[in-house]
Amino acid sequence: MEVTVVEGDITTQDVDAVVNAANRRMRGGGGVDGAIHAAGGPEVLEDCRRRFPDGLATGAAGWTTAGRMPARWVIHVVGPNWTAGERDRSLLESCYSGALAVADEIGARTVAFPLVSAGIYGWPKDDAIAAAVDTLRSTSTSVEEARLIAFGRQAFDEIAAALSSRPPSG
Repeated sequence: MEVTVVEGDITTQDVDAVVNAANRRMRGGGGVDGAIHAAGGPEVLEDCRRRFPDGLATGAAGWTTAGRMPARWVIHVVGPNWTAGERDRSLLESCYSGALAVADEIGARTVAFPLVSAGIYGWPKDDAIAAAVDTLRSTSTSVEEARLIAFGRQAFDEIAAALSSRPPSG
């Protein structure tokens, strides 16, 4: 699988699925979650309510429609909240590996990822990037491209540096 980085808006990516850094309730929120719900329209929230009436656990992944976005699906993951004391890196890694497993289940070959937990949840950005790059590169999947979406030039430069300095495994 090719892991790439693109600076831009995750909601406008022309991919099979976009990954949403959701909260446990799965009812919309701020940051990436709010942007995805706004761009996807009410269909995303309706599908979240129907498919996940009790939400999702931290580290878990599940899919819904992407509503009005160019992508076909949204793969929702619930990252650990560093600020609230959830600091188990395996939960962060499971967001990426779980999203790839869901992508395989639904047949998605191109998937756009945000940096899970690196925003309001406060995960240190350098470790969030390392967890994303290492997990995406080491997880067995039928996905052909995992696209990390950088929000801003600084994030793009940091992710690009990690991609070039952290050799692919295997």
